[in-house]
Amino acid sequence: MLHFVPFAVPFGGDESLLVWELSSRPTAEALQRSLFTVFSRFGLLYLVRVFPNATVASSGFFAIIKFYSARDAHRAQKACNQKQLFQTSPVKVRLGTRHKAVQHNTLALNSSRCQELANYYFGFHGWSKRIIKLRDLYNLEERENEDIVTPLQKQSLKFCCALEVVFTSHECRSPGVGMAEEPLDKLEEGLFSRLPGKVTQKLAIQKAMTDAFQKLLIVVLESGKTAVAYRPCEEVTDARTKEELQDFIQVCGDKNSRGTQEFLGLFQVPSLVSRPLFEV
Repeated sequence: MLHFVPFAVPFGGDESLLVWELSSRPTAEALQRSLFTVFSRFGLLYLVRVFPNATVASSGFFAIIKFYSARDAHRAQKACNQKQLFQTSPVKVRLGTRHKAVQHNTLALNSSRCQELANYYFGFHGWSKRIIKLRDLYNLEERENEDIVTPLQKQSLKFCCALEVVFTSHECRSPGVGMAEEPLDKLEEGLFSRLPGKVTQKLAIQKAMTDAFQKLLIVVLESGKTAVAYRPCEEVTDARTKEELQDFIQVCGDKNSRGTQEFLGLFQVPSLVSRPLFEV
């Protein structure tokens, strides 16, 4: 049986656990650390949150734990339910409630979470990123609009990044694009004045990485071995990428300009097209 782990915020009941009958003696922070230690043995955790019981109930706490993988959550529930774990009395562990009738919008993980997930399943050396182009759109606008004078408060520092995330051993790669913008009048204050453009560049790269990871799906085999699948037909992801590219065209002002065509050409390079390893 195959198990799929997307680079998205887990929202289903299959990935969530409800833990209750937790002791009232430790603090909520101490309980959170203890729960993280116990349940992280079964897989990578998205979150661990501890809440006090309602005033009408007995004293103590309950917790919500979210895994990235439904497989890991099921294993943890079976192993930990009615066990003492780190306290003298047993705790109860149940899987979250499913809401099949409710439509949820998939939320993308930020770039840090994406990297954490990739590192967990494939190791630090199991994947890499390659920046194809990091373009300063502010300077591009200046060159194409030399005769137009824009007030400083309306000018922005803009960067657009094109990159690819590569899983060499799986013969899989995924392109991503991201754009970041910062008003120039804000760059005169604080840290931005010392590192002009650096923060904006970093944000553009992070957005591009997030976009690239959204087209990928982690595949976990029953044996525990992992693979990665490329999903080029994801409507939400493709639509977001097209919007980013359309924004690039708009800020350039001319879709036929040399700079615009050079950037858009990056997404027609054959090396950016990965063959799916699985039919998803």
